[in-house]
Amino acid sequence: MAEPGTTTGDVVAAVLDSAGVTAAFGVISVHNMAILDAIDRRGRIRFVPARGEAGAVNMADGHARVRDGLGVAVTSTGTGCGNAAGALVEARSAETPLLHLTGQVDTPHLGRGHGFIHETPEQLEMLAAVSKAAYRVSDPGECAAVLREAAAIALTPPRGPVSVEIPADVQAAAAVVPDDVSPLPLHPAPPDEAALERLAARLAAARRPLLWLGGGARHAGAGARRLADIGVGIVTSVRGRGVVPEDHPLTLGAFNQSPDVESFYGTSDLMVVVGSRLRSNDTRTYRLALPSPLEQVDVDPAARGRLAYPTDGFVGGDAAAVLDGLADRLDGVFRPDPAFADDLRRAKADAEERLRNAIAPYDGLADALADAMGRDALWVRDITVANSTWGNRLLRVHGPRNALHPAGGGIGQGLALAIGAAVAAPERKVVCLTGDGGLVLNMGELTTAAETGADLALVVMNDRGYGVIRNIQDAEYGGRRRFVDLATPDFAALSAACGLDYLRISAPCEFTPGIRDAVARPGPALIEIDMSAIGPPRVPFGGPMGVPA
Repeated sequence: MAEPGTTTGDVVAAVLDSAGVTAAFGVISVHNMAILDAIDRRGRIRFVPARGEAGAVNMADGHARVRDGLGVAVTSTGTGCGNAAGALVEARSAETPLLHLTGQVDTPHLGRGHGFIHETPEQLEMLAAVSKAAYRVSDPGECAAVLREAAAIALTPPRGPVSVEIPADVQAAAAVVPDDVSPLPLHPAPPDEAALERLAARLAAARRPLLWLGGGARHAGAGARRLADIGVGIVTSVRGRGVVPEDHPLTLGAFNQSPDVESFYGTSDLMVVVGSRLRSNDTRTYRLALPSPLEQVDVDPAARGRLAYPTDGFVGGDAAAVLDGLADRLDGVFRPDPAFADDLRRAKADAEERLRNAIAPYDGLADALADAMGRDALWVRDITVANSTWGNRLLRVHGPRNALHPAGGGIGQGLALAIGAAVAAPERKVVCLTGDGGLVLNMGELTTAAETGADLALVVMNDRGYGVIRNIQDAEYGGRRRFVDLATPDFAALSAACGLDYLRISAPCEFTPGIRDAVARPGPALIEIDMSAIGPPRVPFGGPMGVPA
């Protein structure tokens, strides 16, 4: 029997609490009030009010990536739910375990075409298209079971967002909180032992092998580091940065497609791709020449043969178990080419020098950020020219949860990801690099940053438009620039209005003192890099095919 005042909202709060959720993000609505009321009454989960549903889901995404746990976003039904769709696409691209709780109209009117406020036909089907899975809770008694299953699906590799609709009348209905609301157990896939033995033998016979580590290997750092320590070379996708600290002498970091590195690949006698799709932006749209033979490791059996590159073998299983198993088998057995480590270091140094020359004078900005941030800062990057060229590569990352970026390639999500990261790790500095065009898409979340007190330095590369599109139009459309010049806000006035500290940098000589000052300030600050005053990078960036790295 339900205790007086206990609702389905209390069931939701209890399940989230049991799952270790510490923060949820969202926009309050008449169609989610019962859930948020229960979360607040329970008092164990912090609720962060976002200014838009897209930002809320991005914040939950960033929070989950840093904590390596379940992210939670709460939205309304109808338009509010629709606003979340793009951010759910991002969470799915990034394979972020995220629970999206959304309202639905009262059950007597659901699907009846009555014109009930906020109703959207086929909302559940829309959510199924942009989420890993989507459910509807139709009765208070099934709520706990549905949420426990949804959380388990979100956390099971390949991870992803799961959406759950709960009609407003079901949320507010009297309910009983079950005795057991603990998370369902997860069952990581064990490696295919025969395939693992075959791959270990192939690695043992190689002299110059490389591991390509993707986002699916972020939890596999121990085994990857052991393999690097015995002489196996490492290179990562942008999502795989920091699985092995990027100051390790046997890693190329994310310098995965420079001409210098591509030439080095030609001397390798084996590449093992672990937890990566070899995405187009990491492979120059699949034109990057990779070593042969090419082996694949993935927890998802459906990934076999999915790469755009032909593979010579597949090992199914969790990346951590596979890499630990390989390290166990190769320790004391593997004998790399004595010249391999020096050749790798030289390729990385040449690639870095090539990049620094291409981005000058902004190599000084990268150096200033690296010096001010230290090893433990969280490095969040939006989709912008600066990140596509140097932000995703040049600053070294030392942990697999230290670097966040929009994996799906959509602009404007960096600020909200950074706020979620700051809420997840309030003891650490967050530095977010974004562009003026992208920032405007989620500009309202500047007030969320101020309200939360996020320890966030937001570095805005202001070129007064969509710089990468300008460059493509110059290169491929005869210089016919269309729809790329933007009316840019007065960032000083905007920062003051939102309650953020503000600093403007308009010359290379200001990079070091300005960034040092901004990063040292507690709380949120906006740092405008006036690219019109400083000038463009030496080599224009024209999209993923033109990455000067």
